[in-house]
Amino acid sequence: QVQLVESGGGLVQAGGSLRLSCAASGRTFVTYTMGWFRQPPGKEREFVAAITWNSGNTNYANSVKDRFTISRDNVKNMVYLQMNSLKPEDTAVYYCAADSRPLRLSSRYTSYDYWGQGTQVTVSS
Repeated sequence: QVQLVESGGGLVQAGGSLRLSCAASGRTFVTYTMGWFRQPPGKEREFVAAITWNSGNTNYANSVKDRFTISRDNVKNMVYLQMNSLKPEDTAVYYCAADSRPLRLSSRYTSYDYWGQGTQVTVSS
């Protein structure tokens, strides 16, 4: 079992930066692929980024490539999403998720077994 708690969301102006954090509990955290998803207002949940258990591989949605960076610290049981050059279309609830298959970098939300409660990110124009 893994429990996930996101933090770091807030209101930021376009062009600004935010760093989201996800605190994970559970001894098996180190074996999980971790992902970030988001759900814009009135839209379906969409993939943002994922990272394998050893940080060896990452995957990003085209819409956030070169602006967002996912990272993890397996000692601290933390996952991060550094978001730069934010745009109003990045406004969404951001969710942290864990996939029990450590080498898979899935962009499908159905691949993920555990979810956090989400944190709101609002980017003003």
